Amino acid sequence: MGYDVLREKQPAVAYLADLGFGGCRLSVAVQASSPYRSALDLPIHSRVASKFVNCARDYFQSIDLPVEIVPLYGSVELGPITGMSEAIVDLVSTGKTLRENNLMELEVLYHSTARLIAHPLSYRIDSYGLNELIGQLRQKMTVPV
Repeated sequence: MGYDVLREKQPAVAYLADLGFGGCRLSVAVQASSPYRSALDLPIHSRVASKFVNCARDYFQSIDLPVEIVPLYGSVELGPITGMSEAIVDLVSTGKTLRENNLMELEVLYHSTARLIAHPLSYRIDSYGLNELIGQLRQKMTVPV
């Protein structure tokens, strides 16, 4: 599961390993033509579109900037283009989609990679030898290729 999903949904799972692939980042972005050059430049009560509603809310609360989080699923980058929002919070990998939609990244909230998780009870009971498999996986991940 991606770290981004773990942060957003906060499921009750045992976190076992960072698998080190599928890298991306959750970022705040705005139209390149806007006057904003940091998230703190956004006006109070701006609209921010995102499918990562909880992460976006937590971030803006952490910088003490009251904004309206607009839940938007699918092509989140359309928020600023259509005037639905002043900014977005979305996953960015290469930045190509942002550039194609004339958007620019202002801030990175966090970086995300694929994570190995398990049901906490299954992991503790280990009736299927899960701990041994996890140990083997971790060992292979540290061996240089």
